Amino acid sequence: MNISPLTVSALHRDGYDVQRVSELLPPNASDAAILTYARRHKWSIITQDLDFSALLAVRGHAKPSVISVRTSSADPGLITSRLRLVLERYRHELARGCIISVDETGCRIRMLPID
Repeated sequence: MNISPLTVSALHRDGYDVQRVSELLPPNASDAAILTYARRHKWSIITQDLDFSALLAVRGHAKPSVISVRTSSADPGLITSRLRLVLERYRHELARGCIISVDETGCRIRMLPID
């Protein structure tokens, strides 16, 4: 599932350089191609797709960082507020390379690469 355009717009207004994959790559771009693109441009990936975290773990990559949104609700307001908190609180870890799983009540962080 994709992150809502409302969340992307809100993060843009906050000053974050957020882009939807559909604006950058072909609609049939593979997860591996998206990871490569993000790593090349020094971007993190915000997703509700668990495949990105699994690919990073299996391949032993240190970047890009992935924020995995694991909320039971797809409400853009909830997701935006959780992402704002994570992006501010963990900006240094995101710059170094990590996977952050975010839900309604908290988050878990693992630094990359995963051994």
